[in-house]
Amino acid sequence: MRLTILGGGGFRVPLVYRALVDSGILELTLYDTDPVRVGVIRSVLDALPGGPAVRLAADLDDALRGADFVFSAIRVGGTEGRVRDERIPLDEGVLGQETVGAGGVLYGLRTIPVALHIAERVAALAPGAWVINFTNPAGMVTEAMASVLGERVIGICDSPVGLVRRAARAAGADPDAVTYDYVGLNHLGWLRSLEHDGRDLLPGLLTDPEALASFEEGKLFGPEWLRALGALPNEYLHYYYFRRETLHSVTSADETRGEFLAHQQGDFFTAAAADPARAAALWERTRLEREETYLADSRAATGGWQRDTCDLDGGGYDRVALALMRALSSGTPTRLILNVRNGTTVPALPADAIVETVCEVDAQGARPLPCAPLGEAELGLMLQLKAVERAAIDAALFKDRDAALRALALHPLVDSPAVAARILDRVAAAGG
Repeated sequence: MRLTILGGGGFRVPLVYRALVDSGILELTLYDTDPVRVGVIRSVLDALPGGPAVRLAADLDDALRGADFVFSAIRVGGTEGRVRDERIPLDEGVLGQETVGAGGVLYGLRTIPVALHIAERVAALAPGAWVINFTNPAGMVTEAMASVLGERVIGICDSPVGLVRRAARAAGADPDAVTYDYVGLNHLGWLRSLEHDGRDLLPGLLTDPEALASFEEGKLFGPEWLRALGALPNEYLHYYYFRRETLHSVTSADETRGEFLAHQQGDFFTAAAADPARAAALWERTRLEREETYLADSRAATGGWQRDTCDLDGGGYDRVALALMRALSSGTPTRLILNVRNGTTVPALPADAIVETVCEVDAQGARPLPCAPLGEAELGLMLQLKAVERAAIDAALFKDRDAALRALALHPLVDSPAVAARILDRVAAAGG
């Protein structure tokens, strides 16, 4: 089998490569618009044992021809675009995060036209390929690509599986032996049951402050709120439930997450390009620092605690992607939390809306499993965010300022249409 990674110069590509040992992938093709970055990543991969042969593609069409799987992990505008997405909203007093709030909408507006072009080229050159979308905002981008590729594009994220595994360990269960009910949108979902041997462990976990204090989401949200909520939220919901605290933390920091990653990765790629023999060691050191500082603003807003060592291996996306790829290629059924078309899973949403939920995967694709009805608060938030996502897709497709204004102003973390309009004007003035 042949795998292509679009965004092959991305920092996390070596994580995927390490997971491909004994995967059945015989050739890995990398394509990136930045030849320096993809050359550095090639140097990192050359130092990692046991993976498939690596080929650098000359262009997008060359990358896609003959591919059985396509991983889309692009960053349109690079880290400089992320810095702008985060800084402009913050200057207007609202959250600017890569996938959440105004920053996420801006990133989607810039990314969707490129993602649609990719989908069209896949349909023309590799119609039998499965596209696995890593590109953020994952739900919004997957929904746009699905308008061309239908069910042959599946979005993935490592946050839900990380939540399930941490919660299972905190409840004293083997993470590989539990079943669970998880539903929402990308970076906006809730774990609502966690069963082992026919018993739901979640109610007991939510009323055990000591157990909650042993893992990330328990620390982020706190025992009082989790007990009242009756579910375990995805870590990104901290921006919604504790918006005042997280905004204060972000605005008080010396730099945004995007600014940190821009100079951190810039230093890495410069050093690794100058000394390819050290590329793998430099990458590992940089990766560990990246993981240690993940969601630092939310952790600072809740006491400034450090991440557990078991959460620092960075092996989330790659494990989900490999499990998905194996199920699609072998036909052996497996259950994963994925971003797929809704169907009838959440009746209040359109059938073609992308949701993030538990799916059964085999050679025919990924099918969402039935789930318990959503509470009014959770459903209301999902409906509002889906309206934001769909307005952003319309804005990107038709270059429609009114749709872009709706996408920003309707977001729960943007508190004024006037602020949304100023953000759009500033982005346009900056050439974004």
